[in-house]
Amino acid sequence: MKEPQGAPASGIHFPQGVSVKVTEEVQKIADMFRVDGDTLRRITDHFVKEMEKGLENSDSDIPMNVTWVTKSPTGHETGQYLTVDMGGTNLRVCNVTLTEEKGGYKIAQSKFKLPGGLKTGNAQELWAYIADRVADFLRERELTPRPGEKLPLAFTFSYPVTQDNIRHGVLQRWTKGWDVSGVEGEDVVAQLEEVFQERNVPVHIVALVNDTTGTLIASAYKDPEIKIGSIFGTGCNSAYMEKIGRVPKIAEHHLPADQYVAINTEYGAFDNSHRVLPRCQFDLEIDRASPRPGQQTYEKMVAGLYVGEIVRLIIVHLHEKAGYLENMDLGRLRHIHAMESSCVSRMEEDGSAEDSAMAETRKFLKEEFGIEPTCEELRVCCRLGEIVCTRAARLYACGIAAICKKEGIRQGRVGVDGSTFEKLFRFKERAAAALREILEWPDGSEDLITFVPAEDGSGIGAALIAALSGRD
Repeated sequence: MKEPQGAPASGIHFPQGVSVKVTEEVQKIADMFRVDGDTLRRITDHFVKEMEKGLENSDSDIPMNVTWVTKSPTGHETGQYLTVDMGGTNLRVCNVTLTEEKGGYKIAQSKFKLPGGLKTGNAQELWAYIADRVADFLRERELTPRPGEKLPLAFTFSYPVTQDNIRHGVLQRWTKGWDVSGVEGEDVVAQLEEVFQERNVPVHIVALVNDTTGTLIASAYKDPEIKIGSIFGTGCNSAYMEKIGRVPKIAEHHLPADQYVAINTEYGAFDNSHRVLPRCQFDLEIDRASPRPGQQTYEKMVAGLYVGEIVRLIIVHLHEKAGYLENMDLGRLRHIHAMESSCVSRMEEDGSAEDSAMAETRKFLKEEFGIEPTCEELRVCCRLGEIVCTRAARLYACGIAAICKKEGIRQGRVGVDGSTFEKLFRFKERAAAALREILEWPDGSEDLITFVPAEDGSGIGAALIAALSGRD
């Protein structure tokens, strides 16, 4: 079989100036991170089994959460909705107007970087911060309800919850590096609404939405060929529409078997039981240092939050074991999460041309970390980025392929939201190449499943879900 276009070449070759010891160690690391087609297909088959198990009961690595979104948009939804999107890094407050024009909308928004201290604080601090930002937004935009009424708000909460209905959600566990006390096992809608009332913020939560489900609905609003909504940013997740008759764990609700419901897979937790994913020493270190060791195994090998951290660990390892960046002070690089995925992407892109002087990489490594690698050492940095990001893209394709195989999706589009997917160098083409390998499309044929950008799942998607839930 010819070399897959999404896999890095097997031989490591650096210019003179890079020691044999460093070259040999980088080769070992490249071999650790290499994932061939057979391995991808084996991972995907196990993925399918775990998703089916998740639809049957809770005894699965993949929760397959039922969202109670049972309708797809027609394009004729109208109304005005506030949306609050709490992601892994930012909080966004939006005022979305779904207009009379088919598929039309207007949006006004404010974005806030979530303070780092909130991530390990308590529930009251978190909800108070969100309520205050919503109050600020209403005041600045002069949004006031009629006397005795409240403005409808859809809350996009991008963490795994168990829902009994669209206005309810018990947090199963924190992900994306968050660990706020007093929230796990509690209904986040009730907690936030209580703080809204305490602070006299005139809003009423009409829908609790996962960003991935929002992406699915927003993408389908614009493109009926969308089969899967996916997030690839700080975390990694996908959602799709499933027939209720194929979800045994909600059989007691006696809903029509041929009715569809959106399933939020929460498949970042795939292979928490460690059966198929090819974890290496750096993955184990990522897990050990995380707030929740043993959880989100797949996400920690794939998502944007961890790509830069893996490269950082490798650079420090090469320094200590092989004398890479010898006589340099790596003090700043020794801080956890000091290197973001955007740094890795810039390094790889900067070094993609053989004649590149890698001036941008040289500049930001000096500014961010106080190190000044030689031109040859910069080549090593760029190659490490390629090795780590290629594995991430190829493993990401497994989750998409698993949904396609399970649902018999032979053609369609995947709407992907998340800055990391668009900005990581060559990520999209590497994921597409891996998808082709897994699904074994004939050489020379067109891609039958393609990735397209979904611009605003957590804003427009959340507003649409609020509108759809109002029809019930």
